[in-house]
Amino acid sequence: MIKTKFDIDSNDNSLFVTSQCNNRCLMCSQPPLKRNDIDALFEKNLFILDSAPVELYDIGITGGEPTLLGGKLFDLIEKIKSKLPDTQIHILSNGRAFAKREYAKELARVGGDKLLIGIPLHSDYCHDHDQVTQEERSFTETMIGLYNLAEFGVKIELRIVITRINFKRLYPISNFIYKNLPFVRCVSFMSLEDTGYAVKNHKKVWVNPDEYQIQLEKAVLDLATWGLDVSVFNLPHCCLPESLYEFARKSISDWKIKFLPGCEKCLLKNDCCGLFSTSKNELTTKPI
Repeated sequence: MIKTKFDIDSNDNSLFVTSQCNNRCLMCSQPPLKRNDIDALFEKNLFILDSAPVELYDIGITGGEPTLLGGKLFDLIEKIKSKLPDTQIHILSNGRAFAKREYAKELARVGGDKLLIGIPLHSDYCHDHDQVTQEERSFTETMIGLYNLAEFGVKIELRIVITRINFKRLYPISNFIYKNLPFVRCVSFMSLEDTGYAVKNHKKVWVNPDEYQIQLEKAVLDLATWGLDVSVFNLPHCCLPESLYEFARKSISDWKIKFLPGCEKCLLKNDCCGLFSTSKNELTTKPI
């Protein structure tokens, strides 16, 4: 969704900076387009920022792949910081561009302590990660990018979108993170939004939550035991074991949230993220 203004009460205040991407992830909810839109969206986003409320707690930068802006990404961050000096900035990126050390260094310089960058890791096994992104060496480039960002002190959120390709490896992934990426600020396990490319590739990527509850529970609880900040996104409480309720976040963008009629009687509705209204297939849920 392309934002035209900011809502101080919204949980999704993001700048959409391009529809282009250098990955073609099998489950992408915002399929990339070959469209020369960077300059036009850059100017539009500068205009939107001029009317942004100073009380805004955080702002997202998303796409497509924001690093395809090159130096314009740094210009946009500087504009945000000058207009909204107290606002947190959350960039969603595949991380590949940060394999170039100088680019990672410049992001750290510009973003400072206001920046958090969310980067997906689809597996601890390079072949699986590259299978999801449909780009050879994307695992290698993302890993180098993560280490470069860590070297320069950039705060990192690691995102694991749960698919049929990786759900059996959720615990090995968590172990890999603890051993090789302990510097990340937080780890987010995310249920799949069944829209965009996920519909086209449904048989390859879709997995029902009841198939991975055991793997998810072990991965989350072990990461928490090891001292990492871990969360579960996009899963209602009734699709989780009770041991994971404390890790579940109200994560779905407010304009995408829906609840089923039976949810009205649920004792945990106020704390629940609900369901994706954009998903083609509905989860089987039961009120708690």
